[in-house]
Order: sequence, then structure tokens, then C-alpha cells
Amino acid sequence: MSRHLERLLQIDSLLRSKQRQTADSLASELEVSERTIRNDLNFLRDRYSAPLECTRQKGYHYTDLEWRLPTITLSKGELFALTIGARMLEAYSGSAYAADLRSAINRLSERLPEQTWVDLQHLSEERILFRGGAEIDLNPEVWHALEEACQTLKTVEMTYYTASRDAVSERKLNSYVLHIYRGTNPYVIGYCHKREEIRWFRVDRIKHLKVLPETFVPDPTFDARDHLELIFQHEAGGVPLPVAIWFDAPTAPYVRERRWHPTQDLQEHSDGSLTLCMVVRGLNDLKRWVLGYGKGAIVREPLELVELVRDEVEGMSKSYSKPGVVE
Repeated sequence: MSRHLERLLQIDSLLRSKQRQTADSLASELEVSERTIRNDLNFLRDRYSAPLECTRQKGYHYTDLEWRLPTITLSKGELFALTIGARMLEAYSGSAYAADLRSAINRLSERLPEQTWVDLQHLSEERILFRGGAEIDLNPEVWHALEEACQTLKTVEMTYYTASRDAVSERKLNSYVLHIYRGTNPYVIGYCHKREEIRWFRVDRIKHLKVLPETFVPDPTFDARDHLELIFQHEAGGVPLPVAIWFDAPTAPYVRERRWHPTQDLQEHSDGSLTLCMVVRGLNDLKRWVLGYGKGAIVREPLELVELVRDEVEGMSKSYSKPGVVE
């Protein structure tokens, strides 16, 4: 932002305050000469048709408070869309950007008449509601440090909690890209020095993070879009495998209404059931997803996924085979 524009915005804000403003008081507040202030006030009148007057009683003031300095050509609809987008991002992605978003939107709102902004806030907060489901505890400082690491290609050291092993480990990572899966699962994807391969790490499971001064050269064969293309949910390991899952007629509508994977092919059957075919990497997340549909889903292939689901179902059956509370 230019110094002149910044000064005009400050003058505009002071003129809307309840205090009486003179050329001298404005010059003192902005630490410029009185002549500079008078030139700025004339600029507002001549270039932007500002309804400015100066009286002994009120000093410099706007005769029409609905007038706005057109520094940003933002319509009511555009600001409303930003407001909704900010609330959606805050609801589904944690609080990493919450403070900055609220600050930016409040500054943009100053360009709208006060009542219009009040109405927009009421509509967005009272009539359009968002729920992100289970909340995560995302540390904004860790997230922003990873942003820096990805941008500057710097290696990071981190203390990481692995939920599947209920263990904490020290890792060095070349941070390639940040990825928010389904709005509520923030990941950093990069080259893990310990495993010597591309790995995913849940950002909210990082207990401590340090950006190192050393830089890295990304693997030229890694392409983020290609990498994400074949995964199901967030499991990236393994070779691509063809998958076929049959869904009965009552369950089929819930599968049919969404696109679950870029490679998916829905094969419709005469009885209302369908078979979902796709090529994916990793089977554990797919197993959990299939089990969520209960008896309404049956894995046809590959055999590895059939066995994973069968073992899980048998284990569950044993857990519930005896009456009473399972310890």
C-alpha cells in the first residue's frame, strides 16, 4: 500500500470518529505538515467527490456518512462471500487463520455503510450455520512455521506423535506441501529422513517444530497433484491397486451422490445396487470407510482388502460374543 493511500485511509477513519478534527489535529495525528493534510483533503474532494465540509462547531466532517472512500471496489455480495468463506474456513480448518481473517474482513467492512455491514453479519451468523464435526487442536505457530518451510524449502525438525503406535518420535522432514483433507485434517507432506520416503504427518500431532537453516532440493519426480490423485482419504503408501466394492440398493444412493475418487467408475445393477470401481494407493483407510457402511457394502477385490475387512469383522464379532461390557 502506498504511503499516500495509507494516509487517506487514516484521514477517512479520523473523520468518522466522534472527535472534532481540524487540519492541525489531523497533521499532528499523522505526523505530517498541515499543508500536506489540506492537499489530502482537497484530493478527497476533487478526485473522489468526498462530501467534506469544515465548520467552526464540527471541524472537518462528512455531510453524508453513507459515502465511502472507493479504495477497494468490493460489492456487498463479494464481502458477504468473503465473510461466509472465512467462517467456513475457521469451522473446518481450525484457527490458524482466524485472527487474520477477522481483521481483514473488518477492515474491508469499513468501506460499506454501517447498517449494511450489520445486516450482513446478522445474516451470516444467524441464518447460515457451519459445523465442522470433531474439532482439532491446531497450533497456528506450527502451521505458519510449516508455511515458511514449504515456501523457502527449509528442512524442519519435529517431535511427532504417531497415533497408531501411541508413540512419540523425533523426525527431520523436507516439507513439500501442506494439505487440508476434507477440511478438518491438516497434513504436511514431505520427504522423511528417517523413513527415506515421502510421508504424511498430521500437523495437529506435531508437538514441537523447529525450522532449520539448511535448505533442500525437492525430489524432481514428486508432483503433488499426481501424488494426491490415487490416494483414498489420506493413505498414500503402497502401489496402485484396482478396487471393486458392491453396495446394496438401500446404501447405493449415498454412494451415488458423491464422487469419492478421481478414478471411480460406478457400475449400476438392475436391482438398484451398484459396484464402485477405482484404483487407489493404501487399503487401511479404505477398509475403515467400507466398514462404516456395515452390511450394505461388500468388497469384491482386491483379495488383500477382502482379508483386511474379514479380519476386522471377525475381531469385532469376538469382542461382542460375550454379554456384558467389553474390557
